[in-house]
Amino acid sequence: MHWKRTFAFIFSGQIFSILTSSMVQFSIIWHLTETTGSASVLMIAGLVGFLPQAILGPFIGVWLDRWNRKLTMIISDSMIAVTSLILGAYYLWGDPSLWVVYVVLFIRSVASSFHAPSFQAAVPLIAPEDQLTRVAGWQQMVFSASSILGPALGIAVYSATSLGTVLLLDVAGALIANVMLLMVKIHQPKPEVVQAPSFRQEFILGWRTFVSSKPIVFITIAMAGFSIVFMPLAMLFPLMTLEHFGRGGYSASVIEAVFGIGMILGGVLLSVLGSKWRDSTYMSVSLVIIGLTCLLSGVVGSGAFAAFAVLSFFMGAAAPLFNGPYMAMIQKAYEPETLGRVISLVSSMGMLSSPIGLALAGPVADRYGVQVWFFWSGIVVALIGIVVFLKFYGKAGEEQVQG
Repeated sequence: MHWKRTFAFIFSGQIFSILTSSMVQFSIIWHLTETTGSASVLMIAGLVGFLPQAILGPFIGVWLDRWNRKLTMIISDSMIAVTSLILGAYYLWGDPSLWVVYVVLFIRSVASSFHAPSFQAAVPLIAPEDQLTRVAGWQQMVFSASSILGPALGIAVYSATSLGTVLLLDVAGALIANVMLLMVKIHQPKPEVVQAPSFRQEFILGWRTFVSSKPIVFITIAMAGFSIVFMPLAMLFPLMTLEHFGRGGYSASVIEAVFGIGMILGGVLLSVLGSKWRDSTYMSVSLVIIGLTCLLSGVVGSGAFAAFAVLSFFMGAAAPLFNGPYMAMIQKAYEPETLGRVISLVSSMGMLSSPIGLALAGPVADRYGVQVWFFWSGIVVALIGIVVFLKFYGKAGEEQVQG
């Protein structure tokens, strides 16, 4: 089918960009972990990476529903490439101060706040509605494949050369992604449907559209609670490897790799099963599994690195079962003309929750140890999963999403 060929072009280009971005993300986190050993420094890096997306998110959607979504993706990816080029040059000439790293991470986050929702808002313009969950599975597989190779390649290039070289590779990845995007056509919603008389009216319309679907509002609140406790773990995984297990960069990349392998298998499972289960069922199962694996990671001994790797695998496998169906629910619930602003709103809610967790996790991990955060976050995430299951079990609530 034509829409499948379009996604083949898009994903084949995006995998290069996502792969090199994964290399950069892991290399920067490991560099900060290795050179500072401070959870607070890692949390600040996380904050400057999340805050722009959280603050800009509610407003970006209005512009996304006006602009050409393909062009928005190309421009934002190009901005990310420019920041990689600048920071890469800094590292090739010497070791920049932390504030330079923070500024570059901030700018990359601004660009990402446009790229991710514009891509998600473009998906329903290409794929049939009954294939959205399956497409979400494909997308998770692309991200998962990159998350496996990214850390391993990132630490290899970082160890053999420098962080600057890793950053320059990210520039090449963005260029490939943009060339592939230029080769596909994405139809835009009709301007007369998209545009409202003013920015303020469009923003209000986006908010009213979002709250019109009560199941989406409930799931988004649950997602926000999940983000508070789980998002800091993305920054704490390398610190767990370094501090608790006393291992180096390659061991940290192994954890990232097995997490990514799990994500690939989870994405395959989601794409195969498609819509055999309700989206809320996938999400509740995902949250319970993630919660249990986090809890167990919080109690493993310092000599049980292999056990931690196994837990990371199952944690990764569960992740696509939440992310994919959640986005599919949103894509099914709203018309394409308003989807950009709705996706930006829900994304910003998760992003606004993340800084709360990051601000708490840094001091807690520095004072009580990184395992404490793993343990208690696991309990909270599992409880959220149970609440989501009970909310939708035996009810027609989720079906109202599509009405």
